[in-house]
Amino acid sequence: MTRNPLRRVVLGAAATVSGIVLLLALKPHSAPPPALAHATVPAGPRPSSSGAPGASGPKHTGTVTGDTEQTDYGPVQVQVTLANGRITGVTALQTPSDNPRDQEIASYAIPQLTREAIAAQSAHIDAVSGASYTSAGYIQSLQSALDRAGG
Repeated sequence: MTRNPLRRVVLGAAATVSGIVLLLALKPHSAPPPALAHATVPAGPRPSSSGAPGASGPKHTGTVTGDTEQTDYGPVQVQVTLANGRITGVTALQTPSDNPRDQEIASYAIPQLTREAIAAQSAHIDAVSGASYTSAGYIQSLQSALDRAGG
């Protein structure tokens, strides 16, 4: 009778180890996509080109204001400055600012999003970690401004 409890312990430990091994085997082997992947604007033709490689269409120069995008924390709206179809600057006209935390998030996210937009020359940029709603609003407003500039 003394062997029966020991057998239960051994079988229980073996079952636990087997379960852990199975769980680890099911773990994804690549990094999960960022939580904000939905905030990235889908790939598509850029508004500053005519779509054909090497084709030269009219290139917009000046400023274009994007739509005001309502987020859970407040409105986001940007204005894009273009020179011959190239993004030379992005100014945030509206950002969430109802409380100090919203202001803090906007103060670090907006400059980073602006740098990325100028580097990418499009709204195809990554969201800023910790500023998902502000990033989504920025990207959507930027895309609407670029759409207006392209046609």
